[in-house]
Amino acid sequence: MLPWESEAYWLVRFLFHRGLAVIYLLAFLVAATQFRPLAGEDGLLPIQQYVERHEFRDRPSLFYFYPDDRAIGITAWAGVGLSVLAFVGLPSWFPRPYAVPLSILLWLTLWALYLSFVNAGQTFYGYGWESMLLETGFLATFLGAGSTGPPIVVIWLLKWLLFRNMFGAGLIKLRGDDCWRDLTALDYHYETQPIPNPVSWYVHHLPDRFHRLEVLGNHVVEVAVPFLYFAPQPWASVAGAATIGFQGWLMLTGNFSWLNALTIVQAIATFSDGVLTSVFPVTAPSVSASAPPLYLQAISVVLAAVVLWRSVDPVRNILSERQVMNTAFDPLRLVNTYGAFGSITRNRYEIVVQRTTDEVITADTDWQTYEFKGKPTDPAQRPRQVAPYHYRLDWQLWFAAMAPSPRRSPWFLVLLDRLLAGDETTEKLLESVPFAETTPTHVRAVRYRYRFTTPEERRETGRWWERERVGTYVSPVSEGDLQLARV
Repeated sequence: MLPWESEAYWLVRFLFHRGLAVIYLLAFLVAATQFRPLAGEDGLLPIQQYVERHEFRDRPSLFYFYPDDRAIGITAWAGVGLSVLAFVGLPSWFPRPYAVPLSILLWLTLWALYLSFVNAGQTFYGYGWESMLLETGFLATFLGAGSTGPPIVVIWLLKWLLFRNMFGAGLIKLRGDDCWRDLTALDYHYETQPIPNPVSWYVHHLPDRFHRLEVLGNHVVEVAVPFLYFAPQPWASVAGAATIGFQGWLMLTGNFSWLNALTIVQAIATFSDGVLTSVFPVTAPSVSASAPPLYLQAISVVLAAVVLWRSVDPVRNILSERQVMNTAFDPLRLVNTYGAFGSITRNRYEIVVQRTTDEVITADTDWQTYEFKGKPTDPAQRPRQVAPYHYRLDWQLWFAAMAPSPRRSPWFLVLLDRLLAGDETTEKLLESVPFAETTPTHVRAVRYRYRFTTPEERRETGRWWERERVGTYVSPVSEGDLQLARV
């Protein structure tokens, strides 16, 4: 008997499935509330663009055949409902012969529905954690349910996924920006990350020596620790605990959607029931005499063969000197490559969107500012904690602000057009609209460089940010100007 065959994983599967169900629930809630104004029929990137520019076999989605807001809404809320059923473990309520097939059907449906959003979401769904959720969700389909234990093979496939997630992130940092190698990356990161949270300001001002130790610890956890995922217990659990602690720190100091929470869920696979019950006062049922059904074991072997076959390109990418981050190699996103922040921005730029009701623009025009739900705008506004929820427009504005004009972000002009029209669906993506009872005559976008205030500055002014104007992103425009610009 191999060492890992003596371990039980019923409790591991229980925790893994519940954690993943919560993340699916958040993902579908985001889709239900944001997908239509971003990528629906009249979205900033209309879904018809996806239909016209892609073949179904290249980016399969239900919305290829039903590209309308009603189908989007039904699919999103169906995903919310199914996520709740997955969280309460509905398949396990049924007798053993039915529990596993129902579990497979439930988790496979969640995966297929979310795949539809990711493949049709265009720029607004171009983040690494989308493919990661799909890959994790597909593997979760074959963990079984009820009183039987999960196939050990699938547990190991989850470890392989976690390894690629962490190790890929570690290597892309070591190969990328010099600041990761000279241990200065975190001198900038907390201030320039996409959406800082309230703790980010405080951590940014910790001593340089602490930041050097942080970066060194990052390299250890992402490059060395992942190899222990495949070690016997308790070493695999020690590696999993280190990963969970590391991801918890990232959650405490930033807003990275559900990336960190999903990685924590993946890390559950590094534990065993024996380790969990020895540390926590919980009891797992004895499943040593209740092996997974033979058909599920056979499926898991076929699944392992497919994953190994599809892992060739991700492994080549990880080992390549030209490693790219967050890339899918097949339309179903079954086996992907991961890694983020290979380069660190030294300066933080923000786009401030403003409106006026003046008919003629002069030097004395009074401009009022739109506030967003997550990204910094008002220097006096405390950074917000929004993750693991994901405000997609705010994230995309962070990328857009890196360039001095919206040439690479054509959706931005559409956003201005919607704001000029007073479109309520688009305005719901924002935190507040100044003088919402009136329709603006002009809007503009100004580009600023932001930095955290020093402790002394904050004591004097109460502000979290200082900013200076560095340019005009979009000059004042009216609705007619934007219509001519799109002709």
